Amino acid sequence: MAELPQIHSVHKSQRALGSRGSHRSQGRPERPPLIALVNWPFLLVIALVVSYGLLVCWSAVQGDADYSFNRQLAGVGAGLVIMTVLWRFDYRRLANMTTALLVINIVLILLPHVPGLGTTAGMGARSWIKIGMQVQPGEFAKVTVVLFAASLLARYQGTLDDWREYCKVLGLLLVPFACIMTQPDLGTGLVYMAISAVVLVMGGAKARYLLLTVAAGVAAIAAVFAVDELLKYQLPDGTWEYRLLMNYQRGRLLVFLNPEADPSGDGYNLAQAKIAIGSGGLFGKGLLNATQSTHGFLPEAPTDFIFCVLAEELGFVGVVALIALYAALIAICLSIARAADDLFGMLIVMGVVGMWLFQILENIGMDVGLMPITGIPLPFVSYGSSFMVVNFALIGLIGSVWSHRSIQGRKAA
Repeated sequence: MAELPQIHSVHKSQRALGSRGSHRSQGRPERPPLIALVNWPFLLVIALVVSYGLLVCWSAVQGDADYSFNRQLAGVGAGLVIMTVLWRFDYRRLANMTTALLVINIVLILLPHVPGLGTTAGMGARSWIKIGMQVQPGEFAKVTVVLFAASLLARYQGTLDDWREYCKVLGLLLVPFACIMTQPDLGTGLVYMAISAVVLVMGGAKARYLLLTVAAGVAAIAAVFAVDELLKYQLPDGTWEYRLLMNYQRGRLLVFLNPEADPSGDGYNLAQAKIAIGSGGLFGKGLLNATQSTHGFLPEAPTDFIFCVLAEELGFVGVVALIALYAALIAICLSIARAADDLFGMLIVMGVVGMWLFQILENIGMDVGLMPITGIPLPFVSYGSSFMVVNFALIGLIGSVWSHRSIQGRKAA
């Protein structure tokens, strides 16, 4: 990889971070009191979102032997520990580790392909590894994707107007997506792209380049469908198999374009999701009374379709409460980004915000037919201990940006 410039300063009005030698000569800066390191509104909203999510998750997993609520609680416990460590960690130490972060991304995402370590789960995707328990490395790579994208764009100090540099950056940002598609895991890949897109925009990429990239992406999707039609082959049972997209992925996208095309086949999940949401009414049926999930009509209720469980049990009021908590969380994160000490810190926070917003909009949108159905979970609500740990790790990174802001940043906050 071509050598990239080192990050020295990203806000001209602020003092450069300086070299390691100068840090040693000047000594360690005095740490502010603990109370100054904590953003109490941020922690309060996180506590409310997590508590609400645990309540809904607890209700969704009752009577289902495939899910353990104790494991979800274990994920919260482990996440709290990691969050605390990262909150105290100085995120600026990672600013010039772009290459190392890219390597870590590649290793994490490709781990399931290691013989004897990887395992197949869910629609044939090879996304998990077995190390005493099943772990999804691509989920943890979301943290390093945020850090990698922020470190890469921060090097350009808020101005990325050279098309050759833009192409180089875009190519590097697409590496994690290309790796995750070898599993293949389109849902996680889309999350990586959402993170990269937000960081590109906030990192100063020229609008013209961004529009051309979007146009190229749309053309690439159309090309994939066209080429798949040419490469498809017929199985002995008379069905068709595609080479670029798996049959279930293709079916989900086509159902999004025409929801009524196959209500008992590829469109079944969407039809049942809408029934669950609509049956909740204004105040819902009450906890443990979600008939669509408990009677087996709604698949993957505790994970992909947990929003439907919430809507059925707690109704429109419960849905509004969750969205209000999400809105408060995003608003506080934006204020932390604004108060960040440098561009690297701001891009970290905005990358996390982009990830959460995309997951929220995609998960809720797919349940009501506004987005294609994917395996993207709902932050802090969907079942998954690895997913919970990752979200708490991202909270810790945001907390690190907050706690290491300068005096100017403290005044801005």
